[in-house]
Amino acid sequence: MACDELRPELTIEKAQTLFADGALTSEDLVYLCLDAVAARNQGPQGLSAVLELNPHAPAIAAVLDQERGSGHVRGPLHGIPVLLKDNIDTADHLHTSAGSLALAAHYAARDAHLVRRLRQAGAVILGKAGMTEWANFMTEGMPNGYSSRGGQVLNACGPFDAGGSSSGSASAVSGELTPLAVGTETSGSILSPASQQGVVGIKPTLGYVSRSGIVPIAHSQDTAGPMARSVRDALLLLRAMIGGDRRDPITFLGAAHPLPDAHELRADALKGVRLGVARDYLGDLPEPLAAGFQEALKSIEALGATVVDPAPIPSAGREWGEEVLFYEFKADLNAYLGKTGPDVPVHSLRELIFFNERNRRLMLRYGQTLLLQSEATSGTLTDPAYLQGRRRDLVWSRQEGIDHALTSLRLDALLFPNNYGADIAARAGYPSICVPAGTTSQGEPFALTFCGTAFAEARLVQFAYAYEQATNARLGMPLRHRKPA
Repeated sequence: MACDELRPELTIEKAQTLFADGALTSEDLVYLCLDAVAARNQGPQGLSAVLELNPHAPAIAAVLDQERGSGHVRGPLHGIPVLLKDNIDTADHLHTSAGSLALAAHYAARDAHLVRRLRQAGAVILGKAGMTEWANFMTEGMPNGYSSRGGQVLNACGPFDAGGSSSGSASAVSGELTPLAVGTETSGSILSPASQQGVVGIKPTLGYVSRSGIVPIAHSQDTAGPMARSVRDALLLLRAMIGGDRRDPITFLGAAHPLPDAHELRADALKGVRLGVARDYLGDLPEPLAAGFQEALKSIEALGATVVDPAPIPSAGREWGEEVLFYEFKADLNAYLGKTGPDVPVHSLRELIFFNERNRRLMLRYGQTLLLQSEATSGTLTDPAYLQGRRRDLVWSRQEGIDHALTSLRLDALLFPNNYGADIAARAGYPSICVPAGTTSQGEPFALTFCGTAFAEARLVQFAYAYEQATNARLGMPLRHRKPA
């Protein structure tokens, strides 16, 4: 089957139908992805979205085809390729480098918990995606999508910012190199590239997806999440990723908050809901984005929702500090690097800084200011400065932030354009889902983001699905790389 017969929008449901009809095999689909990577990922004009391919992906797919032939189908992800951000551990022939040449030789000793879950669900790990080096916590002024190991990831929708730091995951999905990808977010790193490249991104509640086996920034904010070309596909991927993990006990909190099945998604889910616009966090939006956001709000109202605009947040405008990230990054990264093998030249943040200094031409094109600021802390999580910062973040983002707006105005969720609400949601550990809302007058993709309280995913995906089904905004986005492979 030719690539163009499966495009522009091969969904999981369509792929499974083709599998069941014998019109397509998982091995075929993997090779179609590999062909697309060969055609649109490499070279001066390539996306540079895929950093490394799994050499065993075709064989894994063939085994899953054999399972299907014997009557065993594990679920909706059976035989579906998934690309992983390069900071997610896989115990196979793929490296895990966080985009840094310092970890270019690093093979993880075990799968991240979410990877183990995906394999059990029958997903085919296609490879690793490019990303902003150290998930954009290396320095100030580094372009989104740049890393010393992978170079510069490009936006699949045109000459726009690729978003960061899960840039490669978004670009590969948007550019149709893979049907699904996994990104990670500490503050905006799923929502930003998904918004910029016209795909769906879900940043889950802290505690839904295990953090074990992910190169960290900060345990109080880090989470992995799905990226897909539809809300339904993103939900299916998220459902496969979640689950309790003894190495990360917070994950057992999510067990009391089940996600809906994909068939339970409703096109009328916005009728009667109340959604607030957190104007305090928007500032002066660029005019093209402001105009697009207003049109999206009109669409929301036309679907039966009440839009409360503005929805004040008491903590807006206060001086939020970054102590929590600096302290946790040092402690968490030291713990991760301390477990790497002898082939890796760095085993602590201090050694990483020295490695970068010794290889300045390759490593320090944009400097390492954030690494240095983190190293300057004690890295001790009983330090009063850290504890005060963490308490401040929780109170301002929850009681005097998102929860205050939701409860005082009887709101079901908050609305933001793109990733404008990412910071407060990240500090709270609360979920967000962004869905393509069209393009601005300048042709740049933008998204509508739904944000809620802890474990509100079941409702947020319903809202996003209803909006997506009514607007079909992504289908109107011409991609510069959309051509037969």
